[in-house]
Amino acid sequence: MQFQYWLMAIRPRTLPAAISPLLLGNVLAWYQGQFSWLVAGCAMLCGVLLQIGVNLANDYFDFKSGVDTEARLGPTRVTQAGLLAPTAVRNAMALSLVLAVAVGLYLIYVGGWPIAVLAALAVAGALGYSGGPYPIASLGLGEVAAFVYFGLVAVVGVYFIQTGHTDLPAWLLASALGLYNAAIMLVNNTRDIATDTEAGKRTLAVRIGQHSARMLYRALVLLPFLMITVAWLLGALPGQTVLLAAIAAPMAVKLASAFEQTEGAALNPLLGRTAQLTLVYSLLCSLGLILARWMA
Repeated sequence: MQFQYWLMAIRPRTLPAAISPLLLGNVLAWYQGQFSWLVAGCAMLCGVLLQIGVNLANDYFDFKSGVDTEARLGPTRVTQAGLLAPTAVRNAMALSLVLAVAVGLYLIYVGGWPIAVLAALAVAGALGYSGGPYPIASLGLGEVAAFVYFGLVAVVGVYFIQTGHTDLPAWLLASALGLYNAAIMLVNNTRDIATDTEAGKRTLAVRIGQHSARMLYRALVLLPFLMITVAWLLGALPGQTVLLAAIAAPMAVKLASAFEQTEGAALNPLLGRTAQLTLVYSLLCSLGLILARWMA
């Protein structure tokens, strides 16, 4: 049973948020002819460990601050439910972040001081999302943090380590993945509007309300298709990427429609489906880059 509880704490369904941008950043570097399997593997492991650390920190700090109560509508939080001791969750969080930093030392060695700065910011972001005197989530910046850390930092960061530079395709794809990860965060926060309001947690969804959150979600899941189309028109991405990514468009439209008709606990399935969309989009864009290189 302990293993099951730890799986609940790690939240495997959220891991595509970390895997998707790193996959796309690595494939883009391969497409450009500069790629290291060791860098790719270390970056992926580091990203997953950071995501696990964020999940555990969220579980622990939201319990300590009183945000998580029995009225919670989302999946069970192991600390609040008493399934795992708070100290155990806190220690696991610390271990995840320490391991992420240990793996990241090689990435810092390859990428230099810019990666060291990003690593420090990533750890600070993991701890500061729910913890500290001014939690990022309570400031209404959770979606912005997801966009920055699991979009710009992840894609551009790993691309920089692989190639030693950044360029327009990397920034555009990073922004697209960032929007999807922001959408994942928005689903989570929209579901919790009522309980977060009662707990004094001022997320973006609490601040703008459910109606505006629904419009924002539609924009977040559909804009990535426009972005890569513009990138193709500018000559920054091959047409194969745009064509294959378009396969995921109906999935995005369906999710946007479902989100507009759903609220409260019923949003839980959409959380996982938005994470799936993020991974599907990343896989299709990656496959497009692979086909473009093979056909060149």
